[in-house]
Amino acid sequence: MSDLNNIPRADLFSMFFKRIAAVKAASDSPVKDLYSYPANRLARELHPECQHLKIKEIIPFSDDFKCFVFEADKELGTEKPAWFSAGQYLVIAVEIDGKVYCRPYSIASSPRDTLKGEIMIAVKRVDEGIVSGYLLDNLKAGDKVLTSAPLGDFTYEPLRDAKTVIGIAGGSGITPFRSFAKAIAEGDEDFNLILLYGSRTLKDAVFSDEINELAKENPKIKLVNVLSEEKKKGCEHGFIGKEIIEKYAPEGEAYSIFLCGPQAMYDFADKEIAQLGIRRKFVRHEVFGEYFHPEKNEDYTADISKTYNVTVRISGAEYTCACPADTSLLRAMEAAGIKAPSDCRSGRCGWCRSQLISGDVYIPQSVDGRRIADKEYGYIHPCCSFPLSDIVIDVPPAKG
Repeated sequence: MSDLNNIPRADLFSMFFKRIAAVKAASDSPVKDLYSYPANRLARELHPECQHLKIKEIIPFSDDFKCFVFEADKELGTEKPAWFSAGQYLVIAVEIDGKVYCRPYSIASSPRDTLKGEIMIAVKRVDEGIVSGYLLDNLKAGDKVLTSAPLGDFTYEPLRDAKTVIGIAGGSGITPFRSFAKAIAEGDEDFNLILLYGSRTLKDAVFSDEINELAKENPKIKLVNVLSEEKKKGCEHGFIGKEIIEKYAPEGEAYSIFLCGPQAMYDFADKEIAQLGIRRKFVRHEVFGEYFHPEKNEDYTADISKTYNVTVRISGAEYTCACPADTSLLRAMEAAGIKAPSDCRSGRCGWCRSQLISGDVYIPQSVDGRRIADKEYGYIHPCCSFPLSDIVIDVPPAKG
C-alpha cells in the first residue's frame, strides 16, 4: 500500500484506464491452448495428471530387490520426469491378467536427477504382493510404465520439523532416505540426517555403502547400521528402540523422527518412541502400503474365516465381489477387476474415499486417517477397511 501512495494520482488513473482499454480490446473467443501461458505449462510439468515413462535401466541387488531407473517416454507426451521433493513416491499402474493394479513406491533418486531426465524407484518382493512380483519377474529395459505425478507428504519442512532428523528405516524403507541423503549432499535439502538402518545382516543393508560414502563427504549425514541377526564391528545389534535412538539423538536439542519400513517395524518403534516424550508433530511416518492381518489387533473380535458380499456402486453402475474378512475392500475390488481409485493404499491420502451405504467395517486405528466429519457421515477409505458384514459402498470413478 505504501508503494501505491508514492505514485502520483494522475499516473494511477492512467494505469487504470489503460487496463480497462486492454481488456476491451482483447478477444472474447475461448483460449484454444491453455498451455500457451507459461504459468500453465509450468504447472503441468510440476503436477502432471500422469507420467508416461519407460525403463532405462534395471539395477538388480537380488531376485527379490531391484532398482528401476525410468526416463520420459516422449512419444506418449511426457517430456521429462516431474520434479519432486525428497521423500515422495510414485504410484505405478500395471495391467496383470486383464486387471489394473496400482501400487505406491518411494522414489530412491534425488530431485536433481530429474534434471538429467531420470527418476528411480526400488522394488522389494512382498509376501502376497501381486505387483511387486510382477515388476521383479517381468519388466525389462525399454518397457513402458504409467505412473502418477510425485505424491506424498513424507518430506522435510523446516517450519514444522527440527533441524536434526533421526531416520528409522527397515528393509526397503531405506529408499526415501537414499533420496534425502543425496538431496542433502547436493544442497537441495538443509537438515542433519542421522539414519538408523535396521537390517537382518549387513549384506541385506541395500544402499548402505553408497550412503556411507555420502556421509564421508558431508557432516550433515550419518548412517548407523542396526543388525538383528549378526554382530559386526561398527554396527549396532538388535532392534531400533528407545535406547539406540537416545544414544544417537543430539543432546539437549529437539529432533524429528522419520520412519519408513514394514508394518511390524512401525508397531514396535511407535511403542518405543512413545517413551521418549517427543511432541507429536516431530514424528513422521511414511505410508507403508497395504495393511495385512487385522486379526492381530486386540480390538478385532470378528470371525476372520468369513467371506462377505460387497456391492460396489460407481457412477451409476453396480458391481459385486466377494471379500474375505482379512482382505481390504480395495484389494477385493481389484481382484474382481473393478477399477477403483487408489494412491497411497495406507489410509492417508484420501484418494479412495468412499461412502459406506450399508454394512459394517473394521478400520485399524493406526491407519484411520479420516476426518471427523467423514467418520460421522459414513465415509471410509477402502484401502484400509475390512468387512464385518455384507457391504454396499459408493466409490468414486478411478482416474485415467
